[in-house]
Amino acid sequence: MESVVRMLARGLVESGTDVHANLLVDVGTEPALARQLRDVGVDVHVTEIPPKDYRFERSATRALCRRTGCDVMHCHGYRADVVDAPVGRNLGIPVVSTVHGFTGGGWKNAVYEWLQFRALRKMDQVIAVSTPLVERLTSRGVHPDRIALLRNAYRAPDPPLDRAEARARLGVPDDVPLVGWIGRMSPEKGADIFIEAALASATPGSRWLMIGDGPSRSDAEARVAASKTADRFVFKGLIPEAGRLVRAFDTLVLSSRTEGTPIVALEAMSAGVPVVATAVGGVPDLLEGGAGRLVDSEHPGQLAAAIDQVLKQPSHAADLAERALARLAERYAMDPWIDGHNEIYTRVRRKA
Repeated sequence: MESVVRMLARGLVESGTDVHANLLVDVGTEPALARQLRDVGVDVHVTEIPPKDYRFERSATRALCRRTGCDVMHCHGYRADVVDAPVGRNLGIPVVSTVHGFTGGGWKNAVYEWLQFRALRKMDQVIAVSTPLVERLTSRGVHPDRIALLRNAYRAPDPPLDRAEARARLGVPDDVPLVGWIGRMSPEKGADIFIEAALASATPGSRWLMIGDGPSRSDAEARVAASKTADRFVFKGLIPEAGRLVRAFDTLVLSSRTEGTPIVALEAMSAGVPVVATAVGGVPDLLEGGAGRLVDSEHPGQLAAAIDQVLKQPSHAADLAERALARLAERYAMDPWIDGHNEIYTRVRRKA
């Protein structure tokens, strides 16, 4: 989500739009996104929120809206949709929300999703990043007239490192087949499926490297420690701007149970790295036309077989990479994406 916000803000500034970003953070923190947005010309406001002090949060958002005289409020994420969007509506400001996806999970997440769908029904416009999200929003009561399908675009904010430098930073020898995974280590991202695929892989000498952190990490590390091939795995934790390291990989893997339009896949496609992914959410649309390998979700054996084919057949890997670059140019170019957002902003302002 932060990658999308960063690209969108940069594109809007370049198109002549005056952009203010309100970053809601815990007290005493300032995310890297604040610096990244300032670097591209965004007026950044970091609002430190005491734990669960929603009244303070809304008051701060209200004051910022009045101070900046904003014409449109654009929300990203559950919290902004539920807590802050009502501030904009009460001030007569049109409110747009981008839905990046839903994580699923237990009863608590189900409650959060119920609250978010309730908020989304009141938005002036809801941007869905994939066709499955359009269908889900409609099924949960968001009026079709309020939904716009606008798939994520991609342009690398900084050029990726070359293979040798990226591998040096990760501490991986150049001659080792390397399978990469980047993401939040939580159930919906399928870190466990990635690990089971690694254990089923038939490529000798391959290394499987995971970048990220989250609630599933301890289980993932315990599963690896209990295996007979623990030396295959490398856990790197969080790495800032990890997308710049994708050329270290011979293939990037998404083992997710649910997805919108994953930016990490776009990063790999742009860098010429073949993608192997589970066919969930917006991923099949992203990799249409042979722009990557798709397998069924929850099937580590299928995932392992697809990865092994990419590792063992350089011509197949090169074909996937070439088709991915063509797919990016055809469907995920920046200018139409930015134009689409500006058209939405103009439309909701006219209706206000």
